[in-house]
Amino acid sequence: MPNVPEDTQEKIRQLQMLEQALQQLMMQKQAFQLQLMEAETALKELGTSEEAYKILGNIMVLAKKEEVENELKDKKETTELRISALEKQEAKTREKAAALQKEVIETMRK
Repeated sequence: MPNVPEDTQEKIRQLQMLEQALQQLMMQKQAFQLQLMEAETALKELGTSEEAYKILGNIMVLAKKEEVENELKDKKETTELRISALEKQEAKTREKAAALQKEVIETMRK
């Protein structure tokens, strides 16, 4: 980019970093959404079941149904909070990227 001013080149680099950060945030959010679905499915199945099992290390053991339900509800709540935080962070990053992109485009048009 020989004809592009140094400060504009720096903005372009920042924009690329923001895009990478957005990709990472979306991947993290997707992983948490999967965990949330698993917890919701497990809670649903647990509601119709008489017994509950939990995995400890490499083994599965019988556990109190209420205990497992409480653990799953806690996990679900924590996961929902993480997703919410990631969505806020994603929105802020998108705003920054849009503003930076607008600056770069305006500079390039001059």
